[in-house]
Amino acid sequence: MRVLGIEGTAWCASAALYDAETDSVLIESDPYEPDSGGIHPREAAEHMSEAIPEVVDRVLTAAEAEYGPDAVDAVAFSRGPGLGPCLRIVGTAARSLAGTLGVPLVGANHMVAHLEIGRHRSGFDNPVCLNASGANAHLLGYHDGRYRVLGETMDAGVGNAIDKFTRHVGWSHPGGPKVEAAAAEFAAGAAGAGDGEGSAGGEAAASAADLLDLPYVVKGMDFSFSGISSAANDAADGGVSVEEICFSLQEHVFAMLTEVSERALSLTGADELVLGGGVAQNDRLREMLAAMCEARGADFHAPEPRFLRDNAGMIAVLGAKMAAAGDAIPVPESAVDPNFRPDQVPVTWREGESVARGAAGGASAETARDPDADRRGAEATVAVTGAGDDRRVVKRRVEKSYRHPDLDRTLRRDRTVAEARLTSEARRAGVPTPLVYDVDLADATLTLQYVGERDLATALDERSTEAVGRHLARLHGAGIVHGDPTTRNVRVSPDEAESAAADDEPAPAPATYLIDFGLGFHTGHVEDHAMDLHVFEGSIRATATDPDPLIAAFEAGYEAVGEGEVLDRLRDVADRGRYR
Repeated sequence: MRVLGIEGTAWCASAALYDAETDSVLIESDPYEPDSGGIHPREAAEHMSEAIPEVVDRVLTAAEAEYGPDAVDAVAFSRGPGLGPCLRIVGTAARSLAGTLGVPLVGANHMVAHLEIGRHRSGFDNPVCLNASGANAHLLGYHDGRYRVLGETMDAGVGNAIDKFTRHVGWSHPGGPKVEAAAAEFAAGAAGAGDGEGSAGGEAAASAADLLDLPYVVKGMDFSFSGISSAANDAADGGVSVEEICFSLQEHVFAMLTEVSERALSLTGADELVLGGGVAQNDRLREMLAAMCEARGADFHAPEPRFLRDNAGMIAVLGAKMAAAGDAIPVPESAVDPNFRPDQVPVTWREGESVARGAAGGASAETARDPDADRRGAEATVAVTGAGDDRRVVKRRVEKSYRHPDLDRTLRRDRTVAEARLTSEARRAGVPTPLVYDVDLADATLTLQYVGERDLATALDERSTEAVGRHLARLHGAGIVHGDPTTRNVRVSPDEAESAAADDEPAPAPATYLIDFGLGFHTGHVEDHAMDLHVFEGSIRATATDPDPLIAAFEAGYEAVGEGEVLDRLRDVADRGRYR
């Protein structure tokens, strides 16, 4: 099968021919380059209308020269997400070409294409995918017939967040490569000044440079960039050198993306990570992700640059998979969708186990067999000492080599302090949590009471999720946000019932405990409380086979104890993701 793909979601007009038999891809691209500032939708659409016919003609001419008049078996195009005016031009071109050639039309999701090209080029079976591009930033994993959003930005895409700063200092689009070059120059200069022997590169140079204090916002596997962009702009206005800001901006933003990627690997139990999107061309981001994966024994792959920036090659490859599965689209149903979410796409072209591996919900098979086995989570190692009622948990936040040493020390210390303090405060507020026996800040280590028999991820049921809803409502009533209430941060004892804590609880639920308050903080703001609920529901949707009853029970539990305003705000928070 040979598929002609057309891409034009925002800035790059591109066409490609993929030959499935030889696994070869010919790509022709003509990117839009604004005179100043960022992408202007009208100008981008004007460029697309001129460039798309030209790149398609070049690819079609080459295809017919190589294979003859029947060179194309299907036409695939990017239906979204993207800029509406650009998408409509691409859709019109694809419909016209498919009709002229008399071949099927395939509508591809641009973000799923980023994932599939990484999976295709790596040979991985079932990876977590980090998409890092201009308007987008999210984590995807295959589960229950679709690619689920494991985590995503709650405001700007990663490239847009960086471009916000570069526009502020007067740099032209795209800003990402300029930030990378300036950051590397600053790091090399700092390393050279430190050793007196000239510049150094890579991770060693980054570690030697001083780091500005910028916002670092991770909420479970979701994250936010708006605050860090504004802080970078303020630093520039305050006279800090642009090179120093570029370095610190990269170190914070990419550490956030690497951390949430590790959290996704930990939640699902996956051991493969692929990277996609234009920002994925950044060497420092790739270096961080590779170091993280190596430390936890996972495999990492980033395709070659021509498949990372927006390109029709990935559309053609995905289009071939979809066409082979019979997943063509009738012309009357081929309207583009600027807000086309990847989890709206039925994955017809592949089968296989969920990215949430092992026991139900993503815990490893080893953990399911032996709940007391030593484990490594996303940021800590956990060891169980003692036996029977004398069991204790020793939790140590491990150093992360991918993070700048100053940032790593700060995060490990602050999260250890927050976990110790908030675990105890939550317990005093009536929320079941472990006792804190000892805190070692120098080693970022906590000694805690052993609670529950297993993670909720391995024992999902409606009574337990309802109990979690009640616990979070009481937590919020005390002005505390958990910050990371996933199914891996709830412990349950299915055979042990908890005592009814209020008259509105008709029957005791399984003993259920909240753990790991490292991302928690004090607040009475309804927005932050709703975000807690969003994180928990996201972890269920990403791992459960039938999430709706579990989520309904969770919300019923919250509503029985908490404020209805939080549930109302939850709908707004869920709709705020970049892909809704």
